Formats: sequence, structure tokens, C-alpha cells
Amino acid sequence: MCITVKQMMQIEENGHQMGFLRKFMMENAGAAAAKRLVEKFGDVKSKKVLVFAGLGNNGGDGLVIARHLSGCGASVTVLLLGEPDNIRSEECSWNWNLLEKMKSVKLLTGGNLEHLNNLEFDIIIDGILGTGISGEIREPHASAITFINESNTNIVAVDVPSGLNPDTGEANKRCVDANMTVTFHRMKVGMPKAKDVCGEIFVEKIGIPPEAEIGVL
Repeated sequence: MCITVKQMMQIEENGHQMGFLRKFMMENAGAAAAKRLVEKFGDVKSKKVLVFAGLGNNGGDGLVIARHLSGCGASVTVLLLGEPDNIRSEECSWNWNLLEKMKSVKLLTGGNLEHLNNLEFDIIIDGILGTGISGEIREPHASAITFINESNTNIVAVDVPSGLNPDTGEANKRCVDANMTVTFHRMKVGMPKAKDVCGEIFVEKIGIPPEAEIGVL
């Protein structure tokens, strides 16, 4: 069964109120995506990975993925599209603070893409907007999406490609064109109509109790 963004938000809230905190959901989402990525690309020890992270929970998922891939031996760079002080969720901030203690992950902030000039990556992870799209995509997100699509490398979207409306399947004029999308808990209703930008879709459970769906579905 596919669900809407509104339904997913209510299910997450119900799970959180039950005691399965959003911090756990984010950890499990990032861990599941990293595991799926390793299964897809094999040994990542020789891989250079770039994570684009927005300031919300989609970015937080990306930060968890960065930590897990670093633990698997990948060379990981994270570009936060803004400043750490402007991170919008406690869970995302918590994971950023953790990465700041890890010398194994290169952290860039502010969304300045010039830092990436002349660098090449084997995998780029889109943790920019996720399901949180509304209206026209602004900077620095727009330039990040353009950079991703022009990179000519493996592109992995977290939850949904940034720029895709997960309820309608309609793509913004700027939308990540992913090879692979790892979405969480259940497929979002618009995604089956947008396989051209989602690429191969994987649905990963993240530990939300089935009871959290009661009254929602």
C-alpha cells in the first residue's frame, strides 16, 4: 500500500508518541539506506562519496548515511546546504554534531559548490529536500540539484528525489534524476509514476510499530 506524505507524517508522530523516537527513525533510515547502497555497489572502501544534506530531516538521514559509509571505509564528503546553526530539526543537529567529532568525514558548510571544483565522486547522495518540497526550489538547493544531474556518476536519492512531489509524482523543473531511491516505511503514492527520476526504488522498514498506522490507513 502506498501512502501520502501527510499519512507518513501522522504515522511518524504516532510512533514518536508511543516512544519510538524520531531519532531512532532517522538512525534506522540512514542505516538501512547505507546497507542497501553497499549491497548495490559492493565494497565501498575504494569509493569516494559525496552527501548533499539539507537542513531538515532528509539531510539528517544523509548525515547518518555518511557516518555508516565512513564506518565501511568509504571516503566521505558532506556538503551541508546552509550553516549548522540553521539546521531545522533536533535529530539532524544531533547527527551533525556527531559528524563534527569524526575526522574520517570531510565536512563543508554554506552550500558553496566551488568547494567541489575538480573533485570526482563515485556516488552522490541526495539528502537535500526529500518529501519536504513546496513551491519553487531556491538556492543553494537549485544549484546542488544541477550539480548532481551533471555529475555523470551514481546518484542515490534518500526517501524521494529532491524536486519530486511524492504525492503527485510531478517533477519540479529542477529535480534530481536518480539511479536509485531508497524510501522508508512505505512507498509514497506518486513514486510509481515517476520511475524515470526515481530509478530503482527500494522500500525499507525503519522500525515504526504497525500500531502507529492505526487510524491513519
